[in-house]
Amino acid sequence: MKNRWLMVLSAIGIHISIGSVYAFSVITDPVKTIFNVDASVVKWAFQIAILVMGFSAAFLGQWVTRMGPKRSTTIAGVCYGIGILGTGLALQLQSLFLFYVAYGLVAGIGLGVGYITPVSVLVKWFPDRRGLAVGIVIMAFGLASMVFGPLMQYLFETIGVTSTFYSLGVIYTLLILLAASYIENPPEGYRPKGFKLIKTKSTTSESIDFTVKQALKSKRFYYIWIMMFINITCGIALIAEASQISQFQLGYTPMQAAGVVGLIGAFNGLGRIFWSAFSDFFGRPITFIIFFLIQMIAFFFLAQIGQEFLFLGVLMLIITIYGGAFATLPAFLSDLFGTKQLGTILGVVLISKGFAGLLGPAIYDYVKTTTGSLDITLKVFSGLFVLAFLIAIAMQFSVKKSQKLLQSEAV
Repeated sequence: MKNRWLMVLSAIGIHISIGSVYAFSVITDPVKTIFNVDASVVKWAFQIAILVMGFSAAFLGQWVTRMGPKRSTTIAGVCYGIGILGTGLALQLQSLFLFYVAYGLVAGIGLGVGYITPVSVLVKWFPDRRGLAVGIVIMAFGLASMVFGPLMQYLFETIGVTSTFYSLGVIYTLLILLAASYIENPPEGYRPKGFKLIKTKSTTSESIDFTVKQALKSKRFYYIWIMMFINITCGIALIAEASQISQFQLGYTPMQAAGVVGLIGAFNGLGRIFWSAFSDFFGRPITFIIFFLIQMIAFFFLAQIGQEFLFLGVLMLIITIYGGAFATLPAFLSDLFGTKQLGTILGVVLISKGFAGLLGPAIYDYVKTTTGSLDITLKVFSGLFVLAFLIAIAMQFSVKKSQKLLQSEAV
């Protein structure tokens, strides 16, 4: 039998490759110069990639389950690699249409399939610590921009933009295909040696494996969908503009701003491991309530902070929560709906990321352009978190009610 910790390592290889999409703000300025267009035009490639990621995760989820993790991961690696290589070709030919197709459509499919496959595998290998195991891997997705943000900027300045994408396309493909050669589901009914299910406040399910159709009939599914949609809409708008905000708000150079993007990657990753472990002990519903309370306040005051380190500190706190929600999500869904069709259910929830990837940057661009104020723009996002906070409270009441019902039936 394969080692489950090597399975984690394989999953990390996949997620750190596809997670490089979060370094897109480093790409924006050099690419807009090549195409001689506004930054908002370039960002459409990122928005399309996130949209396609969400829909491919949703509609290919059942296919991923049937094909198995090895084949689906291989296809993810091929799609993502070709997408990045195609991006280099688009820049060489100065074809904006090809840029959208390669980075947005083809790489986006690789993103969706490559994201859900390792997650659905690991919750089966780690029934004793779902939140922590998934958090470690999804941490790699967040940490990717810490690695590839500064690396991209360095390569842009040394070998040129086009050659950078050709080089990265090869690197990503090799990493993902190497991981695909090892990753697989555990045997049916697998339990690790010395397995003991630790009952915590996060254990909320009735030990029933829901189908996708059954999950879609539950109000809890829609609670989670809306909460993730709002969290991603606000967070991804900030990430997509991280380099530009750093240059505008702090007066940083492009290289210094790329360093901030790298720092965002670090805290994105650290937040994923910290908050997922936190949720194992304090419960997923409570964790989401804390998420939205903090972000409601942080977004409201962020643009008013003039002190450099305090500004960066609040920004990084927001980023930890953005990443933490993704790491907590698979375990939350498995708590509520079981693991049998987790990959498919997760994929349907990730449609929220697809829509949010379009809406978040679009709201940011519209409000920022209309008002000329970063402060007003971020306050709009703060208002969205009020709604998310109320829904998180409703989720907590729903889970508590279910737990009390189960306890009464047990008696």
